Amino acid sequence: MTVDVTLKARGAKYGPFHEQAAVEQDIKVAMYGAKNYRELRDDQKSAIEMFAVKISRILCGDPDYIDNWHDIGGYAKLVEDRLRAQEALDSVSDDSIFEALGVPHAD
Repeated sequence: MTVDVTLKARGAKYGPFHEQAAVEQDIKVAMYGAKNYRELRDDQKSAIEMFAVKISRILCGDPDYIDNWHDIGGYAKLVEDRLRAQEALDSVSDDSIFEALGVPHAD
């Protein structure tokens, strides 16, 4: 498939790129100005930036195109999985690790 064929297909699905890009950038400007943006981890920043791309495609193109909605869920799931893994690690105390290994431990 040539780039021209790909661009024509994307234009049909999402509308003119410059219109979709303008909406995407407006969303990102709002996100970057939010008080907690700088506190986000890299995966959280990347995920919400991808949300902006997908939301702009939904708003400018076919809102019933399932892949956009699926992708938003996928990016959210990646962050959720990392947060749940971190939460599980954080809930394990040194004492419980030593206990699980059968190793005596004194503070």
